Amino acid sequence: MRTTLRIPSVGSVRNAVLFVSRAVRGAVIISAFSLAGASHLSAQSASNSRPEPIKDNSFLIEEAYNQEAGVVQHISTFNRLTTGGTWAYTFGQEWPVRSMRHQLSFSVPFMNAGAGTRGVGDAALNYRYQLAGMNDGRLAIAPRVSVILATGNSALGTGAGGASFQANLPVSVEAAPQLTLHANAGMTHTVHAQNALGDRAAATSIAGGGSAVWLATASFNVLVESVWSRTATVSAPGVSTGANQWVVAPGVRWAHNLARGMQVVPGIAYVVGVGPSVGTNALFAYLSVEHPFAR
Repeated sequence: MRTTLRIPSVGSVRNAVLFVSRAVRGAVIISAFSLAGASHLSAQSASNSRPEPIKDNSFLIEEAYNQEAGVVQHISTFNRLTTGGTWAYTFGQEWPVRSMRHQLSFSVPFMNAGAGTRGVGDAALNYRYQLAGMNDGRLAIAPRVSVILATGNSALGTGAGGASFQANLPVSVEAAPQLTLHANAGMTHTVHAQNALGDRAAATSIAGGGSAVWLATASFNVLVESVWSRTATVSAPGVSTGANQWVVAPGVRWAHNLARGMQVVPGIAYVVGVGPSVGTNALFAYLSVEHPFAR
């Protein structure tokens, strides 16, 4: 699952630096295991199959490829504003249900919402259906529906204040052997959203975007993503107002294909605010680990 980039307002630099330092230590450990696995793999017979290419590892845009049967994906993302120190970390998993046709997933965010306030955000439970692309065609379509639970705290700025329902339509097209295009269109509706003052109202947000991915090699990709959204928030009792956001994110991703079908994909992007979001820039880090869980 991918969602529109959500970054809270001004936060604590010290907490962000501490979190990043821990993330870096974790990345070093993962890299060490990756290199060890890669060395083991290179020592095997040359008759091994070709490495699996990077596929479902975009950052802000949702690619229309469900997980293959018997393969689970663990996804971590971290974004931090270049000014103010505000940051958000999200962990999620994607699980196929019997085949690639059906997929269940969840995501849980943890964020610094400003003024030293941090906590768990609103968690999402998702179902996605592989409508097209089961047989590796050039076109893939995988509509998703989600229930977003009110696990965050609207008074602290870490949640919407009520349960939300979300729908998203990802479409992926292989435009050329080394170029893949992706497009998203989605909507989120919160029946009883709440602001920090306790005012409640219904709120509907919409989002859309696209990306282009250049497969320089099977294990190194360059991508550019763009996301536009109109996010609704409660402004008074019974009243919600929308604010436009638009970001462009160039980035790179690369893969470590290890033994026993494991693939580790780190990535990094620089998110640039344009139009209504000009001046709001962020650093974005990504880490995916895929591996078989069943024969």
